[in-house]
Amino acid sequence: MTEPPLIESEIAEAERELGVSFPESYRAYLSEVSAGGALSRLERSGRGWWWAGNGEDRRALLALPFPHPDSYAEADDELTAREPQAGAFENEAAHLAAWHAWDDEAGRFEDLKTAGAVVVQEHGCGFSTLLALTGPLAGTMWWDGRATCDLIVPLSLDHVGGAPPVRFSEWLEHGSWALLPPDWGPSSPPAPVIPLSTDPFPRDRFRGLARRLRIRRPR
Repeated sequence: MTEPPLIESEIAEAERELGVSFPESYRAYLSEVSAGGALSRLERSGRGWWWAGNGEDRRALLALPFPHPDSYAEADDELTAREPQAGAFENEAAHLAAWHAWDDEAGRFEDLKTAGAVVVQEHGCGFSTLLALTGPLAGTMWWDGRATCDLIVPLSLDHVGGAPPVRFSEWLEHGSWALLPPDWGPSSPPAPVIPLSTDPFPRDRFRGLARRLRIRRPR
């Protein structure tokens, strides 16, 4: 069942509580289409507003700017190179102690890669679509493919031509699979995030929203 939209006061309350400003197109989706639907549901619980499927431990990281993957690539390589190797230690216990300390550091580093972003759609097998909410990249869409390739990549209309990451409204029209880099599997045609076979009421609201956002899109 599709969740009903949020009212304006609920959206404003969520923004204040979370300390972020939602992109205009995402606010429009929440108020005109659904609080969730095909996306992770934004809901109020006993702990306040948060997105279903996103770990509560992510709250503290939401205020940090979402980092471009290029900004931490060198540090990532350096951390990988520092992984403790058994041959460098006198015994297994010493190696395990050093490795667990390194693994904790690596885990914290991985968490920071998605700071300032939320998972708006899960795709199975550890893949997900991210919406950046803070920093210079706020409002852009990203693919978390770390489950297989250890990379987070922009969702773009033209990777070869260097087009920037798409905005939320563009993502709604195309879907994640059609916006991946060309060497990430078979090419996929655009597939709206809300397929035509879904419940007609949110579908009609989505169509109206998509038309309005296309008119507002900067040329």
